[in-house]
Amino acid sequence: MIEIRNLTRTYVDGLVETPVLKGIDLKIETGEFIAIMGRSGAGKSTLMYQISLLDEPTSGEIKIDNRDTHLMTPEEKTKFRLERLGYVFQDYALIPELSALENVVLPLLMKGAPKKEAYLLAAESLKKVGLEKHLKQLPSQLSGGEQQRASIARAIAHNPDILFADEPTANLDNESSRTIMEIFLSLHNEGQTIIMVTHEEPYGRMAEKIVRIDDGKIIDIIKNK
Repeated sequence: MIEIRNLTRTYVDGLVETPVLKGIDLKIETGEFIAIMGRSGAGKSTLMYQISLLDEPTSGEIKIDNRDTHLMTPEEKTKFRLERLGYVFQDYALIPELSALENVVLPLLMKGAPKKEAYLLAAESLKKVGLEKHLKQLPSQLSGGEQQRASIARAIAHNPDILFADEPTANLDNESSRTIMEIFLSLHNEGQTIIMVTHEEPYGRMAEKIVRIDDGKIIDIIKNK
């Protein structure tokens, strides 16, 4: 599914260059559940942002489903993200003025789905994460865990090839975090490819494989199952 070769990312601020990723090589197979782990500042979120096409690497190659992403135009990358990738962020990134259902519907409509189909898919997706009774509620009327479940529903409604999750349990209590991880495990068991960044060891160990990163380099790959 994903092949990364000699990936680097250096941030430049005036005359100051800060290398964050320093030659990453990694393969991720279809259907794998990967946890990217490391200390704060190790480069784990930066790595996920490169793989998920939300940022541009300084050098190196990323192939997704045998497509060279560095050869894509910005428009092609936007289309690829919208159609084939799903995203879950630690701050939920829900639109406060829209209901849970409308938050999930919006990207489906942007993708070009007919309105009726979009609403059906959105309702099904929210049911999948246990929010079928909260369709009309605004994000402010939902708990943190419920907001994160709504963001997962939004991310999976269009059946993405790859689901990316950046610290999805960071702002949640233990019970809500376990619920989120159970949803990820259920999706994984259905064949969903998942790439998750986390600093929490118990949740990292629930993934199929841990990719440990430190100082911008992969230092270990551990298979949990």
